[in-house]
Amino acid sequence: MYKKIFALLLVLTMVLSLGLTGCGKDAEVETPDATETPETPETPETPEVETISVGLVTDIGGIDDKSFNQGTWEGIKKFAEETGAETQYLQSESDTDYIPNLSTFSDEGFGLIVAPGFLFEDSLTEVSANFPDQKYLIIDMVISAPNVASAVFAEDQGSYLVGVAAALKAKEANQSTVGFIGGMDFDLIQKFEAGFEAGVKAVDPNMTILVEYAGSFADAQKGQTLAAKMYDEGAYVIYHAAGATGNGLIKEAKDRAINKQDVWAIGVDKDQYEDGIYDGTNSVILTSMMKRVDVAAYDVAQMTAKGKFPGGEILAFTLDNGGVGIPAENPNLSEEILAKITEFEGKVKAGEIEVPSIPSRLEE
Repeated sequence: MYKKIFALLLVLTMVLSLGLTGCGKDAEVETPDATETPETPETPETPEVETISVGLVTDIGGIDDKSFNQGTWEGIKKFAEETGAETQYLQSESDTDYIPNLSTFSDEGFGLIVAPGFLFEDSLTEVSANFPDQKYLIIDMVISAPNVASAVFAEDQGSYLVGVAAALKAKEANQSTVGFIGGMDFDLIQKFEAGFEAGVKAVDPNMTILVEYAGSFADAQKGQTLAAKMYDEGAYVIYHAAGATGNGLIKEAKDRAINKQDVWAIGVDKDQYEDGIYDGTNSVILTSMMKRVDVAAYDVAQMTAKGKFPGGEILAFTLDNGGVGIPAENPNLSEEILAKITEFEGKVKAGEIEVPSIPSRLEE
């Protein structure tokens, strides 16, 4: 009897066991505890800005040329002030220093090396090939290499605006002659001349424009000699695109202003108003054609630090993006003249005016 009861209990136990295990996967699912906080997916970290070193190799105009090199260096210094980057420059006494100076910085492994000017075309083409992992920025020239970023500017557009300013100022004083001094007579500087000429002629087609080229970007004495000649020939305003050579123009204008002669100069690359002060308060700089090489150097340094170096790309700086233009403040221009310049600027941006890049003397 007891044996039968025990056997029956054993069978029931086995049946119940099979029934429970027959629930399969459903039996393995655990119900989450409502008191537990679900895990939050990790947010990807924002890449940190890398602290990089930036080196500048100047052309023969020097770091304090009050123009191209100095403007580029100011952009690099601004980047350093914001990021703590190490910066250094090497001055080139002649074009034979370009390759050694670029190579020196490349050997030291700078995060970015800047070559400000088309004069570096051959030397940087060679050095960038020798150091394929080094990052470079060249200004005013295009080098097709994956480790070189190229910044170019619409100099003709900016020069058009200062041509308008020069002509309006001359007409205001009942004058009919203005002038242009270039550093070296080739296509890049001819863009400055062409834009300036077009701006002048847009105001007065009959205005005379005197043109001289110094054959150098580092000869202030030659610049002063040419300026004196042009002022003597009746030029009321002279615009220069001559680097440090243009410092001679500014000195000649200041000397004449001290002697109570009514003449003006137009600066280039950076706002040269301070350079034209001659009596503590007044300046002979009518306005300046701002070519924002400082912005180009700063922007590319920022891109490089963020891991977005634009190697192999061409970065264009125009009126549209503020890459060229006149200073925000122009004490020597009347509100009427500034309004007229703004009007012409709008037409250029809208495509209503196409500024030439070749001066008429070459087209003829």
